[in-house]
Amino acid sequence: MNQRRDVRLLPRGRIAKWSKEQLDKLSTPDLRALLDNAKRLNEPEVAALCDEILDARPRGRPQAPRDRKAGPARRLVTRGKAFDVHGVSLRSRVWSRGGVRNDGAVVLAIAADDVQQLDGTHNYLLWAPNVADSRPWSDTPGGTERLEHCRIALERGAAEGLLLYGKPAGPERADAETVLQLRIEKRGEEYWATCDAPNRVVSRSE
Repeated sequence: MNQRRDVRLLPRGRIAKWSKEQLDKLSTPDLRALLDNAKRLNEPEVAALCDEILDARPRGRPQAPRDRKAGPARRLVTRGKAFDVHGVSLRSRVWSRGGVRNDGAVVLAIAADDVQQLDGTHNYLLWAPNVADSRPWSDTPGGTERLEHCRIALERGAAEGLLLYGKPAGPERADAETVLQLRIEKRGEEYWATCDAPNRVVSRSE
């Protein structure tokens, strides 16, 4: 009980010092509590490690109730796990939003909330310059890497997309079983992707 109470009350600064080996020794309830604390204190690296370990445990996630009429539930995993399923190694588990597979294909993560529909086509803004501090993310390591991937994908004319769900303040969850076949375009200085409809696929690990 004392250990669990300490986990929930860890102050900012100390929580960032947790290693994966230390986290893996925690019980599942304590790890869930630490994950909540990491999200509250805006410690994305610790939260990402907690998510990764919980996903690897058979009962790491509590079962959420599901409406039987809603059909099969979407299986969401961590962003890093989703890219692993599709054979992509991320440079950073914290800020990478895409990667290049061994076959040269670019695989990009896209926030589901950013999808724009126009005349039956799905449109996604992949990258835009940071003009007058309008898009500060574009100048971060993740944004710089996204621009690099956009240029590669534009040369190929296509890329694959994985949809992300969740709030930006916390670790996103990805649908590893749905792949978007993206057409890449450059509109002025912006990079866009379009596609017709998501394609359900079988995991590469199955």
